[in-house]
Order: sequence, then structure tokens, then C-alpha cells
Amino acid sequence: MIPKDVIKKIRRIQIRTKHRVSDVFSGHYHSVFKGQGMEFHEVREYVPGDDIRAIDWNVTARMGHPFIKKYIEERELTVMLVVDISASNQFGSTPQLKKDLAAELAAVLAFSAIQNNDRVGLILFTDDVEHYIPPRKGVSHVLRVIRDVLYFEPRRRGTRLKPALDFLNHVSPRRAVTFLISDFIYDEPTEKPLRISARRHDLIGVVVGDKREQMWPRAGLIEWEDAETGTRHLIDTSHRRTRRRLAAMQAARRRDRLNQLRRSGIDSIEVYAGEEYGKALMRFFRMREQRMRT
Repeated sequence: MIPKDVIKKIRRIQIRTKHRVSDVFSGHYHSVFKGQGMEFHEVREYVPGDDIRAIDWNVTARMGHPFIKKYIEERELTVMLVVDISASNQFGSTPQLKKDLAAELAAVLAFSAIQNNDRVGLILFTDDVEHYIPPRKGVSHVLRVIRDVLYFEPRRRGTRLKPALDFLNHVSPRRAVTFLISDFIYDEPTEKPLRISARRHDLIGVVVGDKREQMWPRAGLIEWEDAETGTRHLIDTSHRRTRRRLAAMQAARRRDRLNQLRRSGIDSIEVYAGEEYGKALMRFFRMREQRMRT
């Protein structure tokens, strides 16, 4: 049985995100995501003015004159939500944990997809794939997705992107709009699996964070514990130089992960628990729309 507090949280997210879908996504979802998936339809003879990049060289060689591949826009998209549920996402310096923000963003994206008659699937991962829901439509299906992001209990605590991305490529052989929702706190080389998945799918990184991870408080001697490894560190935060050094380390890690996504050809959105995320989504939409027009 699902605890009552989880049911209440799902209901609150459903109500909040209903307005988000109307306000933030209205008029944007179609222009940003629709038309990205193309399905092969037929080959036909080349006529002057056709894009030479569409030439089917195998058919051309057999027939002795040029033919091109013709595609049609897919009427339905598949939206995959690949969500990190490792232990580091249990952190929160506000009433909203990173995990709760991830669930709310997943809800916004999922409700937007089904409103546009698209299918939604879910992959939950730690350092391994923990849970998979195949893509389907419908409000009840989206509510199950939200429930599982909030309530699913992972077997493991660490974070690795590669198993999740490999699994995505296996279960989604056709191109899917894929949101990789994670705090991107891990210790592994990921550029190659990210680049491979970005070639196969429209992959978007949603970086979930908490501002307290970047700004250390002046609180004297504190024992910090790594949520994923259990390693403990005793740190004296009363010294300004120490706080600056820790903040600089966090800022460098943030730059590295964003640069890694950029080098892999992946668009990214940064959001923070306990803060308004509508503006970040709108900046992302405007950037995508401008790029598609050029």
C-alpha cells in the first residue's frame, strides 16, 4: 500500500503541474519537440532542387540514376524520462528535496506529452537500472510514473549513467525525446555513452541541484557524510578560506558537467530545489526555437 503522505504529494504535484503545462508549455511543446522524429516512407526519383543529402545511394547504384529517400513526420513521439534516484537526490536544504523536484519536473514533461497525444516511458536508475515502465498514454499512466519516481525504493545508492543510457538505447530502438533528470554527481567517464545516446535520441540533460551544495554555511566544525558511499569528512566551516575553497570546488564540478553535456551535443537545463523553475524552462524553449529557425 502507498502511504497517505505519498498519495497527497502526488495529488499536489498533479494540481501544480496542471497549471505549469498550460502556462509554461502552451504553444512551445509542439514547436520544440514535434517534427524531430521522422519516419521513412518511400524512395522516389530525384528531381532538381531536392536535397542531395537525401539520395539513397544503394537504390541509385542499382537503377543507374538518382533516387532519394522520402520521410514523413511521425504523428506521435515517444518521451522517455530517465530519472536518477541515487542517494544524493535525497538531499534538500529546503522543504523540497532534489528527488521531489525531479518528480515535479517529470510530471510537467509527462502531462505535456500526453496532452499532445505522445507516449511516456520511465527509467529509474542508480548505478544500475532499477525500474522500467514502457511508454504509454493516459493520465492514469502519468500518475503511475509520478508515483514511482517518488515512492520506488532503490536497491543501490550510487550513480552511473552508462547502464541507464545503454538500457535506453536497447528498449528504445527508434528516436525518442529523452530527458535525463539527475544531479549529475558521479565518478565515472560518461562522455562516450552520452555522445552515443545523443546521436540516437533527442537527449536533454536536466541538472537538478540545491543551492546549499554550492554555498557552504558558516557553522563551525561539521561532519559531512557522502550519501552514496557513507564516507565522512570533518570540516571546519568557520574559516572563510575553507568555505571559499569548497565553493570553488563545487563551481568547478558544475562547469565540468555542463561542459561535458555540451561537448556531447546535449542541451541542458539547470534547476534548483525550492526555487522557481519556469524561467529555466522558458529559456530552454527559446534557445531551441531560435536554433531550429536558423
